[in-house]
Amino acid sequence: MDSWIWSVRLARTRSAASVACRAGHVRVNGVRVKPAHAVRAGDEVRLRGEGRERVVVVQQVITKRVSASAAAACYIDNSPPPPSREEAVPVAVRDRGAGRPTKRERRSIEKLLGRPRR
Repeated sequence: MDSWIWSVRLARTRSAASVACRAGHVRVNGVRVKPAHAVRAGDEVRLRGEGRERVVVVQQVITKRVSASAAAACYIDNSPPPPSREEAVPVAVRDRGAGRPTKRERRSIEKLLGRPRR
């Protein structure tokens, strides 16, 4: 299983595919599988990772990593569309001056607390 996931480029590395299998993020026909599980044509593979779930149906079993165009021919992608960029990575917006105090603010805080000046 981990070898096939890596070969068709659903995972960046084979070790990442193996870790995903061991963590229970990979299901074949609705059942959690181990990295050594054998893949057959017609199996439905669900892979959770990177903030989304991929649903693919195995068309061809391969063991060597191939180009992206050749890998795409090995499965049918039934995944839901990925979220838009705006939804996927919210950018933190913070008010001006809401971060660390400035030097002037630190001096006024130290004066208020009665700490000696350095």
